[in-house]
Amino acid sequence: MSTSAISPSAVTENTSAINISSILAATVGANTPGIDVTSAVAAAIYADRAPERGWQADQATLSSQTTALTAIQTATQAVQNDMQTLNSLSGPLADRSVTSSNANIVSATAASGTVAGTHTIVVNSLASTGAWYSDAAASPTATLPASSFTLTTTTGTSVTIPTGSGQAADNLNDLATTINGDSLGVTASVVSDASGSRLAIISNTSGSAGNFSITSANYTGTSWTSADIPTGDTLGANSFTLTSGGTTTTISTTTGETYATLASDINAMNLGVTATAGSDANGTSLSVASTDGTTPFTISEPSFGFTQSATGANASLTVDGVPVSSASNTVTGAISGVNLSLAAADPGVPVSLAVTSNAAQVSTAINQFVSDYNTAIGLVNAQFTIASGSTSEGVLASDPTIVNLQSTLEGALNYTATPATGTTTTVSTLNDLGITMGTDGTLSVDTATLNSALANNPNDVQNFFEGSALNGFANSVNNALTSFTEPADGAFTVDLSGISATNADLTTQISDFETNYIASQQTNLTAMYSSAEIALQQLPTEMAQIQAELGVTPSTTNG
Repeated sequence: MSTSAISPSAVTENTSAINISSILAATVGANTPGIDVTSAVAAAIYADRAPERGWQADQATLSSQTTALTAIQTATQAVQNDMQTLNSLSGPLADRSVTSSNANIVSATAASGTVAGTHTIVVNSLASTGAWYSDAAASPTATLPASSFTLTTTTGTSVTIPTGSGQAADNLNDLATTINGDSLGVTASVVSDASGSRLAIISNTSGSAGNFSITSANYTGTSWTSADIPTGDTLGANSFTLTSGGTTTTISTTTGETYATLASDINAMNLGVTATAGSDANGTSLSVASTDGTTPFTISEPSFGFTQSATGANASLTVDGVPVSSASNTVTGAISGVNLSLAAADPGVPVSLAVTSNAAQVSTAINQFVSDYNTAIGLVNAQFTIASGSTSEGVLASDPTIVNLQSTLEGALNYTATPATGTTTTVSTLNDLGITMGTDGTLSVDTATLNSALANNPNDVQNFFEGSALNGFANSVNNALTSFTEPADGAFTVDLSGISATNADLTTQISDFETNYIASQQTNLTAMYSSAEIALQQLPTEMAQIQAELGVTPSTTNG
């Protein structure tokens, strides 16, 4: 049929009654002609992903199961750890703790089985270690001036060590090696800082028996050189004597003075000597020589000297009024089974030490078990409870591992100890220790009953948990839980592994679904809707062309 055979009036009537753009807009959900391709494709893909959302919901459930199961596994392992602690009570029941009224002065430890009691300690002085240090040298390897000193121990052993060029100890490093090789009961080391290097010597033992002394003779001769000081350093306030021609003169130095200034001062005194200041790579020094080259002089300070920094002395204290002397600040034997650690001296200030039984440690272990058990059974029971606002039980309510664990935990508490033949016991059940179960399955502890059992019948408490050969309550519960907690093939490990495998399968399924279906579907839908959109965009033009061919004008169409 040609368009010329259609009545214009009929076309006018139809076009005025039907708004094609409105119909298309209603169809695609838009208020203007055309298709929102992105939204249309997204809506279709969303519908196509319905199976995927189901798999993701399954994964969310698996994740919740993993979280809940891991928490229960951790809580169950804590109970098993408690059993291992309670299976070795012989140590804690015999252990002793010591409390000090002033640990800043003295603290202590006590051996297992030490008699409990209270002691009073007064620390008059601490033990100290003898120590000396040398004059400063420019560096550890700088040549020392010619001199000698004698080191003497309290046992009377002494050694005289010469220093200076040509000697075995011509620098600080060599001097330390020499002293350490003489088996004098001391240790020498070189200490360096910004002001130079010094030799430090400290006794290997504290107390008066380890004390030692260092002495040196005044220098007498015709030429003397001081120890080097680092270049740029100055002297401090000091004094020494110089004797020449029978006359002794005291020479003083002031803070900030240099060797050059000191040399000038000495030369101005006309003492029969000539002083010069010199310097080299090791620092600066003072040299004094007889003016005529033959008349000897004496300087009161040797060219290489030592200063005592600490005197070796014994600690002095009283223990329950009895005077005690100790070469060390760790005092043993003053109280049987107790080691005292002296931290500070405070004469006249008494410190109280209380040696007590460690039954409190056992009580803590038992209460820890009760707390950990309540955590575990609470997590398990929650899986079988419908929470407020919910219509279903927990995510593990149908898990056979959790069903079995609930029965195992509750059944383990029914243990009854059987005393050895011919003996009796005051502790056969948890109830004898004041541990009872509530209606919700959790445990509670009567502290008075527990403390009474620990104080009056510690052996019965130990036998209940340990048994005659580690076959008591603790071992019974430990064995019951092992099938759940075994790392390699325990119920928790198997259960969690199965959940993980299922989750991995779902992840693969989702990935394959996205790759093999959704991706191509999205491409196809985008192409289809885009084509439709293009067609719709061209429709007004085509309608205008048709209307033009029919002789219908816009004014006629609009009536």
